[in-house]
Amino acid sequence: MSLGNIVGLMRRKRELTRHEAWSREQLEAHQMRELAALRAYTCARSPFYRKFHKGLETAPLPELPVLTKQTLMANFDEAAADRAIKLSGVEAHPAKAGPTERYLGRYTVSATSGSTGSRGYFLFAPKEWTFLLATYSRAAWWAGVGPRIGKPMRSVRFGSPVPWHQSVQVGASIESKSLAPMLHLDSTMPMSEIVRQLNDWQPGYVGTYASLARALAEQQLAGALAIKPQMIGCGAEVLTAETRSMIERAFGKVLYDYYGASETGVIATECAEHTGLHCQEDLTIVEIVDAGGNPVPAGAFGERVLVTVLYRRAQPLIRYEISDRVRLQEGTCTCGRPFRRIEAVQGRVEETLYLPGMNGGARAVDSSAFETVLDRVPATQWQVVQDDSGIDILLAGLAPEYADEKIIRPLQSALEGQGLRAPPIRVQRVPAIPRGATGKSPLIKSNLRR
Repeated sequence: MSLGNIVGLMRRKRELTRHEAWSREQLEAHQMRELAALRAYTCARSPFYRKFHKGLETAPLPELPVLTKQTLMANFDEAAADRAIKLSGVEAHPAKAGPTERYLGRYTVSATSGSTGSRGYFLFAPKEWTFLLATYSRAAWWAGVGPRIGKPMRSVRFGSPVPWHQSVQVGASIESKSLAPMLHLDSTMPMSEIVRQLNDWQPGYVGTYASLARALAEQQLAGALAIKPQMIGCGAEVLTAETRSMIERAFGKVLYDYYGASETGVIATECAEHTGLHCQEDLTIVEIVDAGGNPVPAGAFGERVLVTVLYRRAQPLIRYEISDRVRLQEGTCTCGRPFRRIEAVQGRVEETLYLPGMNGGARAVDSSAFETVLDRVPATQWQVVQDDSGIDILLAGLAPEYADEKIIRPLQSALEGQGLRAPPIRVQRVPAIPRGATGKSPLIKSNLRR
């Protein structure tokens, strides 16, 4: 960790901790001030935004157009507030740079994996990067976990083997041999080697994906793994109730789920009450909308998340679209923080399965239809993959004698219970669930030709 990152992160901690004592009215006033400053800065410096928001300079936020990743990438140079930023240079940067090297000597570049159809590149100036680091660190602050002078805490971060992925860059930015010694592990390495290294390292903090945290819990319950983490941070994948239960049986109530994206850092995270994920609304304005862009009330799933990142200037994001199905939670948390909470995340819209309804038309499948059945199957991991011929259920660690019908029939009933017509369902026993380039293993995938 550089001295600049240490100083910047501690400054952010003091600042953001004060925000957590605000009333809802104080928070919303802060959002309006920061939004006005962001829009004025963006209009003055970004040719793209001047055209994109022309005639809407004084319009309220919900009346501004939605910015997609495709539109941003198609107008990359003009969208940036720094005229020196060029897409050609940004695209070439990750291939030749390490995780802490900066584009133009100034900007950290995070790239997305392209899982939704196209790769995106996102830039952070030094001050913006410390804000992003704070979004990742906030759950640890709330959990009372972190490095202390004279008492370094060992951490392990599982993530992608590629240096341009944000999980790698964040880990490299906060690592310190004296304050925060960190072990970086590739999430695709053999489990036996993961267990060996963790037993040797004995981490106090574990940052990983939900599917891998579940696999570690199984190893702990079986006696192969013997660690006592003070905190397990899970993100990037949907966390099911059964997976949470297994992790807590293995390690205690140390799991903190979070929701975020490379574009924004962490958008929402759990506090010590573990009753939903607090949106970090002092840093990002979060809108949950339906397919038509209309606000969705708490308690209902939206089709898109629109984020306006208040602290970003180099590459402004105003009403930027993230194609996730998210549901806000009603009421306030007993912790007293003024932030709204996310109750559930169903994952990317592109990964949502659609099936014919009993009464005609195609309808989205509530993922609980799969979770309630497959979480009870004696397998170490599962994944649902839809294609034009039906649905494949991939199961790792399932005994050959476990009958396919014990899986297929309950799934058919669960889908029919949602008013859906079940397609052909096939069970596949696999050695391991495949992971993508960044190490993720989504529970549900759609390979339908669109």
